[in-house]
Amino acid sequence: MASHAEVRDTSPKLRRKSTPRFSNIHVRSRTMERSKFYEDLVEEMRRKMCCHKNRESLLSSSSGFFNYRGMLNWAVVVLLSMSERSGYAAQMINLGAVLFFPLCVLTTLSATGAAGSALVLGIHSIMFMKLYSYHEVNRWLREEWAPLGLKSAIKHPGISSCASDPSNTGGGNLQQLVTFPDNLTVKDLYYFLFAPTLCYQMNFPRSSKIRIRFLLRRLLEMIFLIHVFIGLIQQWVLPVTRNSMQPFVEMNLTMMINQLLLIAIPNHFMWLIFFHWFFHSTLNFIAELMRFGDRRFYRDWWNSETLTYFWSNSNIILHKWYMRHIYRPLIEKGYSKWEGQASVFVLSALYHEYLIAAPLRMFRMWLFIEMMLQNIYRVLRGSDCLVSK
Repeated sequence: MASHAEVRDTSPKLRRKSTPRFSNIHVRSRTMERSKFYEDLVEEMRRKMCCHKNRESLLSSSSGFFNYRGMLNWAVVVLLSMSERSGYAAQMINLGAVLFFPLCVLTTLSATGAAGSALVLGIHSIMFMKLYSYHEVNRWLREEWAPLGLKSAIKHPGISSCASDPSNTGGGNLQQLVTFPDNLTVKDLYYFLFAPTLCYQMNFPRSSKIRIRFLLRRLLEMIFLIHVFIGLIQQWVLPVTRNSMQPFVEMNLTMMINQLLLIAIPNHFMWLIFFHWFFHSTLNFIAELMRFGDRRFYRDWWNSETLTYFWSNSNIILHKWYMRHIYRPLIEKGYSKWEGQASVFVLSALYHEYLIAAPLRMFRMWLFIEMMLQNIYRVLRGSDCLVSK
């Protein structure tokens, strides 16, 4: 009888009854924990490697942005300065030297014929930063992404990131997204080299189609603004510059300051024209041709109340590169935030000095010193972090 009992006890029906109802709860818990850990890991990696998403430029009518209070304040200050030159020095401080020095340099480049050399140097610098970003991102993919077996995660619809957002695919299928190492193609590289960005990622956000009207408007803006820019140089800047040579030869400090303040106003206009021509018209024209979805080349720097905000938002393309390839790697290696900020600021100052000094063959370190003084002023005021999120 005992043998028959043992047989009955081992029957599948009795085994199911003797098994606790929730005996597999720990297994499910561990499975859920592994799944959550997996998704968190993928999300962290993708935040590091994806830095673009579909966005319109703020000055585009489709962006929905209308806060131009800073432009209005600037216009009022310029009008007052043109009527009352005696208070212009104080007004220049309020506007910030960050606008004055680059414009004077730009005028000098145009007047001395060094603009061609500056253009070539700028293109080579852009190519260097692009190739560095291409190398670094693919190194991250090879050394950090691929060993973890996360190839299929780029197409996982349940994990939020730039690649899994349907609006970033231009209406395409998530299953068509490229994964490493399939992105290592000549076509992919050349698309990145011509795209209006310095930061590489495997799957760039794409617009659904090329808008012909938008493209023509940007083209007309480019043609019109370049003629206005040249006209300002010929009719305003060059005559004032010729008249200002004598005070500099005689080292008459009062007259030197007066002439510099006279040329500051057209320089402001030229800076605004150049900004709109390059950062809005030209880059949007290129992006529209290539169906490049991320048009956030700048933020509302005209509403800046601090130097920190201005430098962080006037050139998003360069700022994003510094953030991704200088600041964050330093933080990951154990450096403090202050050391990371200082490194970014010093490198940016040296880069701008190099772009100006090399074409002119004048290594005077003026722009570098000016930017360092701005950084010291920022630190003394206890300003916020230089590198915005």
